[in-house]
Amino acid sequence: MFKSATQFRHAQPDRIGVLITNLGTPDAATPGALRRYLKEFLSDPRVVEVPRPIWWLILNLVILNIRPRRSAAAYRTVWTERGSPLLFHTSDQCEALRETLKDRYGERVVVEFAMRYGNPSIASALDRMQDAGVRQLIVLPLYPQYSASTNGSTFDAVSADFQRRRWLPDLHFISHYPDFPPYIEAMAARIRQHWAEHGRADTLMFSYHGIPKRYLLNGDPYHCECHKTSRLLAQALELSDGEYLTSFQSRFGREEWLKPYTDETLKSLPGQGVKSVQVFCPGFAADCLETIEEIGEENREYFMESGGERYEYIAALNATPAHIDALAALVSPQLEQWLSVPQRDAALTEQLAERL
Repeated sequence: MFKSATQFRHAQPDRIGVLITNLGTPDAATPGALRRYLKEFLSDPRVVEVPRPIWWLILNLVILNIRPRRSAAAYRTVWTERGSPLLFHTSDQCEALRETLKDRYGERVVVEFAMRYGNPSIASALDRMQDAGVRQLIVLPLYPQYSASTNGSTFDAVSADFQRRRWLPDLHFISHYPDFPPYIEAMAARIRQHWAEHGRADTLMFSYHGIPKRYLLNGDPYHCECHKTSRLLAQALELSDGEYLTSFQSRFGREEWLKPYTDETLKSLPGQGVKSVQVFCPGFAADCLETIEEIGEENREYFMESGGERYEYIAALNATPAHIDALAALVSPQLEQWLSVPQRDAALTEQLAERL
């Protein structure tokens, strides 16, 4: 059965939607909530490319019996009155982008946000947008560097939802933006601000979320796009090759992931004479468990216990004005193209429907 808008009217004016998405978060920092979230996340074949029968056994008999309690403990260290950082930062980004686009284009543009896993779901956001009369849709996953496990998975979720809808909107999917100048400059400005307040360290580390190395060997462009972002950001900051490095974090399992690993690199730097380091995560549009706890706390301990003397995490762009302006610049060309086209005559459509 196809889904129809619950508040559908043929006379409803057409609107343009912008949907920003991020990875997701559990509903609470509890083992039960983590188990539900991890089951949805790790069941995605885009995330874990292992034969399904084998992975089902590993996931359900091992991982989901061990990891939820550990992950819940980690989430409790970053949980706030507004919930998880990723949730409220993405909500703030949505609200700021909504106001920015409203000021530029008026009420015709609808802005929502969703999570690929957990809540608010992509399906629920698309329901709200369909009820609002969205007939043209821009989807912007907040993953600047493309990977099948993130951007590709988001497209899967959107297209799967569309298979259940009667009236499909025109779709513009922004699959990546690793070299988008406003994004590069927003990050550079964030780092310059940190330097102005705290001074510079011996080394600036760009840490990206990792993926298994075999994804790269099978054709995933993520590794190359991360290095491209690092190179452009270093150029914007006027850094030489020896003043910055790129690494990859958050690996799990036994197989080889993209190297160098962030944790092992930080452990080795003091022995190479690097006593101070600042870490920024260009692949994270919003602060979350992986930046606040893993980079801000866990990896700090690795560096300091290995002989480091100064360690600083530089916060993600979150809902800073420069970041919101960059996101608006990403969606504006397609918005302006659609806004330049005459709208459907909704009143005439209603009259024709009433004659039947």
